[in-house]
Amino acid sequence: MLGAETPFPRPRREAWPELVEDPSPPGSGAEDSAGQGIAATTSSSSSSSSSSMWGEGEEEEERRGAPPLDRHPPRGGEAAGGEEEPLLRGIFQIGKRSCDVVLSARQLRWSPIQPESRGGHSNMNVPCKEESVEMKDIFSVKLKRRRFAGQKKGGMLLGITVFVCLKKENKLKDSAVSFNNLSEDHCHSWFRCLKEILNGFPNRPKSLKVFVNPNSHKREATHVYYEQVAPLFKLADIKTDVTVTEYEGHALSLLKECELHAFDGVVCVGGDGSTSEIAHGLLLRAQMDAGRDTDYILSPVKAPLPLGIIPAGSTNVLAHTLHGINHAVTATLHIIMGHIQPVDIFTFSSPSKLLRFGFSAMFGFGARTLALAEKHRWMPSNQRRDFAVIKTLASLKPEECELSFLPLKNSLQGSQENVTTKKERLKKSDSKVQWHTIQDYFLNVSIMAIPCLCSMAPRGLAPNTRLNNGSMALIVVRNTSRAEFIKHLKRYASVKNQFNFPFVETYAVQEVKVQPRTKIGYDTEENVFLHATSAEGNYPWNIDGDLMEGASEVHVRVHPQLINLYGVSIDELDDSKAMCTCL
Repeated sequence: MLGAETPFPRPRREAWPELVEDPSPPGSGAEDSAGQGIAATTSSSSSSSSSSMWGEGEEEEERRGAPPLDRHPPRGGEAAGGEEEPLLRGIFQIGKRSCDVVLSARQLRWSPIQPESRGGHSNMNVPCKEESVEMKDIFSVKLKRRRFAGQKKGGMLLGITVFVCLKKENKLKDSAVSFNNLSEDHCHSWFRCLKEILNGFPNRPKSLKVFVNPNSHKREATHVYYEQVAPLFKLADIKTDVTVTEYEGHALSLLKECELHAFDGVVCVGGDGSTSEIAHGLLLRAQMDAGRDTDYILSPVKAPLPLGIIPAGSTNVLAHTLHGINHAVTATLHIIMGHIQPVDIFTFSSPSKLLRFGFSAMFGFGARTLALAEKHRWMPSNQRRDFAVIKTLASLKPEECELSFLPLKNSLQGSQENVTTKKERLKKSDSKVQWHTIQDYFLNVSIMAIPCLCSMAPRGLAPNTRLNNGSMALIVVRNTSRAEFIKHLKRYASVKNQFNFPFVETYAVQEVKVQPRTKIGYDTEENVFLHATSAEGNYPWNIDGDLMEGASEVHVRVHPQLINLYGVSIDELDDSKAMCTCL
């Protein structure tokens, strides 16, 4: 843990930058402290393409004839008293004090050296607090040099700077501490050992494929990436191949063709629609590489690479669910640190064709609201969302359809209605596989494989499910009055149970089939003639924020832990503080 009395020095920055050293000539006595003289950079090139002003790292080590870095961290033995045996021990200046610094495979710790009294004894009255940082929390180490203005290489070696990932509430923050020492051999031996340990941590990416959607929320995604994300990737020595998408489906088409084996992960900078497209593309590519038929998939294979989500859209349900907050730096640090979370996903299919891999699907009110919002893309995102909700509520109407679902064992649950009564209303269509069928008028049907946290629902649209529990939440809202339905919607923004209404039912399910009843006649609101053969165009679905025209019958099946995402489980987050700030 970091000491409370002497916090890490905090660099001035807009984003993690390259070091611009004090141009004072060597020997002037003007030494930089950690992070001084730091300026922001918007360079999109990876760290391997240019030498960082922090120092050349491994390239400089090779020029000096130093041995190459090991692929696995050194293992320290157990010292007397059960403590881990030190790998290195030395003296560095930290801030304005000389410190005794000890490095082990798990921890870097330091404490001020006690001054001696005139009698030659250590002054024990001076407070001495040891500080430490876990090696697993360090994401980069750089050699620190002083350079003249315009100098790109070389320069006087001042010491080592260690970059640390700190957790504060639900956010991750980056900080730095400098270990100053003018001995070249001393600093290089410490640098090599620190790099050996960092290179041994699993799941930390070395190369990433990045997709940036420039049209995401107020067209800010490109700015978010180059100002906040790219500098951190460069600081962590992560190579990046960046594609700024030009049209819908661009990322999907590239994922089907690019050489994915050259990367350790894929990153999406955008909103839910962009993320869903890339997740779909990764899984489709996995089926293609495995020789599976992509038209109809019963048992899909797992995605080959983890997916990172940098929130930069008008909605970021997936990012919020993984990180507890929509924060670009937090999401980036999860990727750099290699925090990987297996996540459930479903297949959304017609009776004969796979339509989409997805995390959430809505039919009825949720889909109609999105369809109306898509027709008013010229509006600002917040105004567009509010307008669509109000307009859809004004013309609220139920959809008649038949729901068939395969529940988990002992999963029948509901709101203010006992299980026995509910079982009596369910008509078993197949006693062998225990399918259940409900036919009624519904205002909304939601099928969600993850909890779907967002600013409008801090507890989640489906708080009863988890990221990888192998089930989906089926939430059905039967026909009711507009006033009662609005009460139900308002509950999502509060801590109260939004399902505690007699017209709302929830189930934990493995599969769901939805078959809307065909309408015939003229729809004055949509200004179209409805007939049996046009049923596919009459029932839109909201799949992860993307509008899809559903078939006359759709089949949704969950596939446990089919994709890995960079992030943590929401069980590790403090729900009371998980608030979204993306809108």
